[in-house]
This record gives sequence, structure tokens and C-alpha cells, in this order.
Amino acid sequence: MTTITVVKKNGEVAIASDSLTTFGDTRLGRHYKGEHDKILQIDGSWVGICGSSAHHLVLASAIARLPEVKLGSRMEVYETFRRLHPVLKEHAYLNPKEDEDDPYESSQITALIANNSGIYGIYSLREVFEFDRFWSVGSGRSFALGAMHAAYHGSRSAAKIAEVGVAAGIEFDTSSGPPIVVNTVTLKAGAS
Repeated sequence: MTTITVVKKNGEVAIASDSLTTFGDTRLGRHYKGEHDKILQIDGSWVGICGSSAHHLVLASAIARLPEVKLGSRMEVYETFRRLHPVLKEHAYLNPKEDEDDPYESSQITALIANNSGIYGIYSLREVFEFDRFWSVGSGRSFALGAMHAAYHGSRSAAKIAEVGVAAGIEFDTSSGPPIVVNTVTLKAGAS
């Protein structure tokens, strides 16, 4: 899996991730795969994707098929991923089944979004959350959340706190590895 973090603090928004890809028991470090990162730049936003290693390429291709991509609010994130779901099914052959009792088809994607309006999380049934301080996804998320909670009230920047979270994931999660990739954006005036 992975460790991906987002942080909002003092007018800065940051997203960070580890760089390890795993296939079962096989580990693929960043130096074996070129420029493939877990964070995509989409329409002025940074989108960190966890789950299947296929998601990165599939999401980049599917998003390009949408006529309009907006990720600047909780509702815009929801609407973009709602419109993305049929594209994932028709063009990427998404298997939308997870659990038999799920109320909706799954998009099979968990992602964090950082942009000048804030930080958001999107989950497989298109649940969207807007976070006020920080959050993490992936197999290293528990370690990252604890580390960011401990670091948040100090004088560190959003980027440093996001990095601390991923570093904790790398230290304790067997499916996360270096190097850490960090991207930042300045929060627009009026965004809380």
C-alpha cells in the first residue's frame, strides 16, 4: 500500500507520499520505476492515490476524458468523481464490486487532494471529506496520523508536518518506503 498525508496550516497546504510500490511480497523502489509518483497534478490540484498500482495511470487517463474537472470544494470533488465513475467502468473496465451489502458501486479509489481551497479525502463509494488540519490514507496512515498529531501544534510548516507523517509511515509500515515526495500550495484568501 502506501502512506499519503495532507496538511493545512498557516496559509499553506501540503501533500506528501512515500515512493514504494509493492506487488504482494515484491518491493519496487522509486529508483526502479523512473518518474512514477503516487501524487498526480490535476487541474491545479495535487491528488495522492493509494490502492492498486494501476490507479495512477487509470486515473490520469480517465480524468483526461472528462470535459470539466473541478476539485475546489467538497461538492466539486464529489461531482467530479461521480462523473468519473462511468468513465472508469466503460473505458478502464473497472470492477465496481467490493462487498455485497455496499449501497453503491465502488470506484475502488482512495485519494487525498490538496489545492488552494483546502484538503480533501475521497473514498471508494465517493464519500468526500474536507479536513481542517491534516489526514492520512494508506497502510501507514495510523503511524502518520499519530506523528502529525504530535507535530501539528509546534512551529513546523504544513510541508514539514506532512513529511513527518510519511516518515513515520516509512519507519513502521512494511509497505511504505523512501524517498518522500512533498508538494505545497498557498491557500487562497478566504479559504479556511
